[in-house]
Amino acid sequence: MTATTEAVIETRGLGKRYGRRQALSDCTLSAPAGRVVGLVGPNGAGKSTLLQLACGMLTPTSGSIEVLGERPGSNPAQIARIGFVAQDTPTYAALSIADHLRLGARLNPRWDAELAERRIRQLGLDPAQRAGRLSGGQRAQVALTVAVAKRPDLLLLDEPVAALDPLARRAFLQSLMEFVAETEATVVLSSHLVSDLERVCDHLIVLAASRVQAVGDIDDLLANHFRITTTRRDAATLPAGMQVVQADHTDRQSTFVVRAEAAVDDPSWAMEPLALEDLVLSYMTQGGDAHRPVLEVQR
Repeated sequence: MTATTEAVIETRGLGKRYGRRQALSDCTLSAPAGRVVGLVGPNGAGKSTLLQLACGMLTPTSGSIEVLGERPGSNPAQIARIGFVAQDTPTYAALSIADHLRLGARLNPRWDAELAERRIRQLGLDPAQRAGRLSGGQRAQVALTVAVAKRPDLLLLDEPVAALDPLARRAFLQSLMEFVAETEATVVLSSHLVSDLERVCDHLIVLAASRVQAVGDIDDLLANHFRITTTRRDAATLPAGMQVVQADHTDRQSTFVVRAEAAVDDPSWAMEPLALEDLVLSYMTQGGDAHRPVLEVQR
């Protein structure tokens, strides 16, 4: 898959409010084209809201968003370039799998019937079977098939594997990677399961408390974050240039998660790299601090 720096989703100060509840606040980010972007955060962080804004199902309360260079949902041609699988991987219970494919063909001008039929055969599904009689994993695969057969330039997936068992999750993610390898489409995959994102994604957006907490290529994020364990000390005494993401203290010991350009050799502490899950959890823990600067790491 060829990486590029062109952005497929660009937001500036994007916000969405439902009545008195702020679902997304001051969201500024750039999602690169030709990548598999992981969108991670706890339930209620704003992941679904961001994806629904990106596909034009919602309109912003504040700020702006451009998708594929245009306002989301601005015209049929742009809508045809976006595939979307919602959180409950919706299918029509009374319709057969074949009915879903026929409906997809009628509604989508770029429909790839050969791709859709081949995927159904590879999955071992009976086209005559009604969706209401399928397992959760099978319904998710049908929804993914309909989305990818649109031949989208951008595929948005809103926690499509959240309710699936581990085997069904693995099969779904494998199908996703096969689609990416074949089409070089950009994918934004929302999840609160870091292990799934680590398996398939190369770029990451961390949302917590309705705000963007960190953005960047996963390799760069991991290269620039460390855990420091030392005798109890104040964060202000750490070397200049270290951004403290999380700090925990006991009577005798301090543990910091920091962003730094490189590891610092100091005999007074132990400094080690972070696993991706630890990095994400650190930003989630600190997500309520609205005054802390957003981390952005990009090549």
